Amino acid sequence: MDQKIFTLCSCIVVIAFLASLDTVAAKDPRDCEVCLSVLERFLKTLPDEERTDQKKLEKKFEKFCKGLKGKDHKFCVNLGAVENAPTRILDKMTQPLSWHMPVNKVCEKLKKADSQICELRYDKQIDLVNTDLKKLRVSELKKILSGWGEDNACKGCAEKSDFIKEIERLMPKYDPEAHKKRQAKSEL
Repeated sequence: MDQKIFTLCSCIVVIAFLASLDTVAAKDPRDCEVCLSVLERFLKTLPDEERTDQKKLEKKFEKFCKGLKGKDHKFCVNLGAVENAPTRILDKMTQPLSWHMPVNKVCEKLKKADSQICELRYDKQIDLVNTDLKKLRVSELKKILSGWGEDNACKGCAEKSDFIKEIERLMPKYDPEAHKKRQAKSEL
């Protein structure tokens, strides 16, 4: 009987010990990537003397958000930095920034306030050097043009080949390095 009690107590101690451990899951490198990117770019636009005033930070961030598109704009909407935003938690971002808190810690605080903030992720970029454009879907080709800000570049395009020609025509302007590498590959 004593051995059964000892075994039971040992199991309880082990279970309690394992439950008390703060197991940290492997952190996804893309976690909060939009938040980190936007806030880092925003801070680069500010002189240090303007960073300590929370109200100025709010106004500057609202102005900064006006020029953003895509996931970056969605991040601003989630914070309430644009008109007609459903919520406003901008102060939860500007207050820690005014204290010179690191951007990754600010994003962690924002995640606690609104989990959607860290769920935002950028679309994976298509490797234009090694990808055969003919094997991509039309939606992926449109996404490339949209990423370049050329949503209207191919309005009259009816076939996949039209989109490919337009991408190849615009590639030297938007991704000259990929264009040069593709040219070098085709010469081989």
